[in-house]
Amino acid sequence: MSASGPHRAGFSLHPVVLWSQTAEVISLSVQLVEPKNHQLQAADTHIQFRAAGRGAHGLADYGFRLDLYSHLHQDPEGTYCQVFDNRLEIYLKKAKSAWWPRLTAQAQKPVWLKVDFDRWKCEGDGIEDSEDEHRDVMNDYPGMYDKLQKEEMGYRKEDIKKVYLICYNLFQFIGFLYVLCVMTVRYSKYDVESMVSTYEHVGSAMKFLQLMQFLEIMHPLFGYTKGGVLQPFFQITGRAIILFAMIETEPRMQVKPVVFYLFIIWSSIEIVRYPYYITQLYKRDIYLLTWLRYSLWIPLYPLGIICEGIIVLRNIPYFEETGRFTISMPNKWNFAFHMPSVMRLYLLLLFLPGLYVMLRHMYKARVLKLGLYRKVVIRKSN
Repeated sequence: MSASGPHRAGFSLHPVVLWSQTAEVISLSVQLVEPKNHQLQAADTHIQFRAAGRGAHGLADYGFRLDLYSHLHQDPEGTYCQVFDNRLEIYLKKAKSAWWPRLTAQAQKPVWLKVDFDRWKCEGDGIEDSEDEHRDVMNDYPGMYDKLQKEEMGYRKEDIKKVYLICYNLFQFIGFLYVLCVMTVRYSKYDVESMVSTYEHVGSAMKFLQLMQFLEIMHPLFGYTKGGVLQPFFQITGRAIILFAMIETEPRMQVKPVVFYLFIIWSSIEIVRYPYYITQLYKRDIYLLTWLRYSLWIPLYPLGIICEGIIVLRNIPYFEETGRFTISMPNKWNFAFHMPSVMRLYLLLLFLPGLYVMLRHMYKARVLKLGLYRKVVIRKSN
């Protein structure tokens, strides 16, 4: 089943691999010219392969590992490799006679793995040695070509989603890191005097990043991320009201030290949250980052909400004076709205319940995530 020699799970260069199947056999065509020293190892649900040859990166050592959709037959003669001048053919016997909806266990397949539309064989055909045999998939299996095209497009859509989410999270991480670095450098140079001009120097960047965060409300709606919509909607909208309605519209609030503290808290939370999301897209768990993601909120969320409450409280006399967002009668709509009264009602009736709901949600997420992480570590250690 395997050639002799050492085997490693990680590979720097991957060959182009075309795959096809019948109900009983998986065929992999490894695109290497003049292949040498091939090594193949097959287990229950995964295979590893290595060979030297001329591929997309020239003459080099190539290799790959695939976690398969289902189980392979344990017969040692059911898995073997044939070597040709311009490729290697790997044949994998399935444990059960059935069509697999995809080759890989994960919904996303590697970019170097392609569907071989020309080599689907009828159920019951043997594995042919001829490198020139081709079947007409439209005649052999009506509708199979469309099915495979949809599968390939599904993989591509998953890849596009993943690339988009990585770019988005990376952009947000860099943006909030920039805000935090600017504030830290200015504070180290000018001490408390830097707080007065915090909004002048990083306010534009913070507003842009906040507007970008509204995409996070759309991600679950379009299936880009899992989870609900209400929790990110209330959190992001609440921040936007503080930033655009409470700070941006009132110049006297922009020079208050509380704005400095609020921006520090927001940025500290986000420079952990976005890298954590990137690691989850790669299905990697870094314990320190996971722990920070689900622990840093314990001091920072209450402090951030308190800062937001202070901003609302300090703005009440300013909004009384300017009448900003207030609608007085008489008017053609026969409607009155007093913004300072709404702000008072928020502080009296919604501030503490909102804090409780947010902290309760994060506590449940922390218990669930870190609890599962500990179980996985214990299971692996045993």
